[in-house]
Amino acid sequence: MDFFEAQARAKKRTSRLVALFIVALIGTIAAGYFGAVFLTGKIPGKATRYRDRQGRTRVEYQSDPGRVTSLWQPQTLALVSFGTLAVVGLASLYKWNEFSGGGAAVAESVNGRRVDPHTTDLAERRLLNVVEEMALASGVPMPGVFILHDEAGINAFAAGLTTSDAVVAVTRGTMEKLTRDELQGVVAHEFSHILNGDMRLNLRLTALIFGILVIGLSGRGLLWSLRYASLSDSRDRDEKGSNNIVFLLGAIGLGLLVIGYVGYFFGRLIQAAVSRQREFLADASAVQFTRNPTGLGGALKKIGGFAIGSSLTSNKSAAIGHFFFAQSFRSNFGGLWATHPPLDERIRAIEPSFDGHFIEPPEVVDVAHESFVTAGLVSPTHPTLAHRIENQNSKTKNFDAAAAVASIGTLTSAAIANAQSLLAATSPRLLAAARSASEAPVLLFGLLLDFSDETVQRRQLAFVASRAGGEALRTLEELKPALRDLDASHRLPLLQLALPALKSIEPSALAPFFETLDELVHADGRVSPFEFALQKLLIRELARSRSPSAPIVQIYSFQAVADEIATVLSVLAHATSADPSAAFAAGAEQLKLLQSRLSAPTTSADLVALDAALDKLATASAPIKQRLLHAAIHVVLADGVVAVEEYELLRAIAATLDLPLPPLSR
Repeated sequence: MDFFEAQARAKKRTSRLVALFIVALIGTIAAGYFGAVFLTGKIPGKATRYRDRQGRTRVEYQSDPGRVTSLWQPQTLALVSFGTLAVVGLASLYKWNEFSGGGAAVAESVNGRRVDPHTTDLAERRLLNVVEEMALASGVPMPGVFILHDEAGINAFAAGLTTSDAVVAVTRGTMEKLTRDELQGVVAHEFSHILNGDMRLNLRLTALIFGILVIGLSGRGLLWSLRYASLSDSRDRDEKGSNNIVFLLGAIGLGLLVIGYVGYFFGRLIQAAVSRQREFLADASAVQFTRNPTGLGGALKKIGGFAIGSSLTSNKSAAIGHFFFAQSFRSNFGGLWATHPPLDERIRAIEPSFDGHFIEPPEVVDVAHESFVTAGLVSPTHPTLAHRIENQNSKTKNFDAAAAVASIGTLTSAAIANAQSLLAATSPRLLAAARSASEAPVLLFGLLLDFSDETVQRRQLAFVASRAGGEALRTLEELKPALRDLDASHRLPLLQLALPALKSIEPSALAPFFETLDELVHADGRVSPFEFALQKLLIRELARSRSPSAPIVQIYSFQAVADEIATVLSVLAHATSADPSAAFAAGAEQLKLLQSRLSAPTTSADLVALDAALDKLATASAPIKQRLLHAAIHVVLADGVVAVEEYELLRAIAATLDLPLPPLSR
């Protein structure tokens, strides 16, 4: 799976969705217009007031037998169009704003409960372990993990506006009835949606469908209100005027109800069609990621053999049915509203020999009696095996630029094995700190400690004591032995794992936290590539998680960002090569259209200029980002080897460009 092709497909699907939605909207306006024309022809004529024999005032409506209602009424069309667009637009914006909090808002809307990172429940611990492996292997920030505890069916979903606010949610049935391999297949399927850019499309689709549905809901509300109006007017039923008004309002309500639900019907057809196309791709990607078709296939077979399958009980889940791993509700129109392909088709796509027999799942998978590896309580790769990096300053050879670009936003079985190895090789105490809301900030202080210079380290510890307090200093002293032995290549992955805990920091506490980090970075009077990478990644991820729906204005011209591209290549050349000019030239050669405009490298690695350049390049289009990263990798590779710090800086640049780069595998 190519990340950039997947993003282009997602953008194309979004354009197609908008086009289909416009067609549905035009149909809704047309139905509303002809309904309005019909009603105007039924409106009574001039009203005449008179007194009856008892002296009571009466109102009589006189019809005009000569009046002919024209089918072409421009004013009516304009009024109906404006009203429909206003209602649909405002309702869609309301729903979009409701989900502006990101994936967590979606999970909480269906009663999801966030999993405690320190949970002692073995099934929850297994789930967290699988999600951590996938996050590290793909290079994306660790998503939030939620459980739909009230749902016994086997299902799951991923939601969010960006990778920074993404969540993975599973039902209680998924945890209880799937083995680790099957759970890994389901989670890999959801990560495919994260990496393919499907999450934002799902939220847009939900908001647009809700906008059309509101018309029908308005009609239903009007009819319901007339129920009481008719009761209150029962004393005056002999007055024709009152009856006519109630009739008119009732006709309007019924018209809105029919028109709205007709639009909703076709909107759900669009929703289902868009969703079904993506599920086969996500299944294929999950198998490619895990190299284990029996895992995903086993999960699908258990859904088929389970009495309640993947169905959900919550009515709230119907609105986001296209988010889920499998069909979450019974389609009232056969396969027309089905958001997922039939189970047997999905299984045969990954297991051609499938004989049609489903699997009845156990009541509960016995996690406690599985082996530690199978249960997911430790990773399959032992820390003493080949993936362990012995020398923190070592360099790796045979690092291919094309392969590195191809690895962006992808998952491979090798990357998953590398992530498992990384988790197994990291001290349990450091992993526990990364998952703790109170200790994660202290862990980041520890990652910046200078173990090569005792004088600098004492100065850093004094900063921590004065800024963060004695408790933070005691925790840091406790973490120091493990931090001293920590492999350099494991530092940024620890930051990835710590991001969910760091995102819980109160906004008022962020400024002091960042100030402490900045003092630790400058304690030795310089900023290393790793220190820059850590700060850049942290600040960007926390900012994006707090404002995931912030609009981005894209730059499509290479010429518009030529200076910023030159800055990135220049800083990389100085930070990673003994011959900056040759390294810069190696990168510039990959950008033929800009090669003449890319000036020679500066005299030093100006990280302040790099910071500003990356902020602007973050708004560039995907082709610009792809070519820039390809050129940046060639700069790093100019001397034939890649050091850990060089790769960390490269990962920070890639992450700023929204290009998830997996950890370096050795």
